Amino acid sequence: MAIEIPYDAAQTLFGDLTGVGMGSERMHTLTNQVAEGLTVLDVAPSRDEIERRIAEVAAGRWRRPVVVLGIDGAYVPTRPESARERRAGQRGKRAKRAPWRGQWRDAKGFRFYLMDEGRIVHLLSWHQVQNEAQLGEALKQVKEAGLIPEDQVRLCVVCDGASWIWKHVQSLFPHARQVLDYYHCTEYLHKVAKAQYGSSMQALEWVEATMTRLYVGKVGWVLGGLKRMQATSDEAEKAIANCWDYLADHRDRTHYRQFRRGGYPLGSGGIESSNKCICHVRLKRSGAWWSEINSHQMLALRCAKYNGTFDQVFARHQQRLREA
Repeated sequence: MAIEIPYDAAQTLFGDLTGVGMGSERMHTLTNQVAEGLTVLDVAPSRDEIERRIAEVAAGRWRRPVVVLGIDGAYVPTRPESARERRAGQRGKRAKRAPWRGQWRDAKGFRFYLMDEGRIVHLLSWHQVQNEAQLGEALKQVKEAGLIPEDQVRLCVVCDGASWIWKHVQSLFPHARQVLDYYHCTEYLHKVAKAQYGSSMQALEWVEATMTRLYVGKVGWVLGGLKRMQATSDEAEKAIANCWDYLADHRDRTHYRQFRRGGYPLGSGGIESSNKCICHVRLKRSGAWWSEINSHQMLALRCAKYNGTFDQVFARHQQRLREA
């Protein structure tokens, strides 16, 4: 209950359902104890379980199923460790604003999932408030543990244009099919249309025609059109240059017609939904500000829930108690 709803609400609901009283502070402490020190391998399904899910999707098909790797970040509200310190009360005085300031930090994560005729079959998620090097290390642990049977699937990576993402992909999965998120491309095109033509029918016509060319794999035509475009303002010139650089840098990742024929997805909706269900639903609550360690532990438990490994996390906690 605590990983689904705020602790106070979980305390009330738990008491109503079980008749057992448990304070919200006790719930908080117990939750953190269970999640202490969890790593990506602790919450990941076994290779046998992942192979079972792959086999179910592959049954009756003439080609290997597609496993997609999505990498992205989601901003979550955090607070400094100094906010955890107790301070003496000031009876008789008006309440003052907390002396600390919250900060929105990037909870970077990745997700492996199967494509089954438009349906997503989840395999593995891992999200933490971490930098790109720490995410790369977690991804490396998954790779070295052999959890994803790359010889049984067609691995595809769908991400936006962030250079740090493709650096890790190229290092760990150099043979994977790399796809630049089509919908991020269209955002750049809309910016060009607005800067060049304003809010006009001409802007809409240009965007629709250019998106169609991109969708059918004619990225060379799109780049040529941008190169020939005469900017009407400094803003338009900057937008055109940014769009051209973006598409040119990722040109080999924009063969969308070929990708569609191969059954590969064009958008990063799989990792976006993971950001929402794992990070936003629990951490982005009204008035909630998380210390870094608590956010790590809550995210790890929510990953275990969606990975189907909640029971093995509790088995690990029971084993630690017996050893202590």
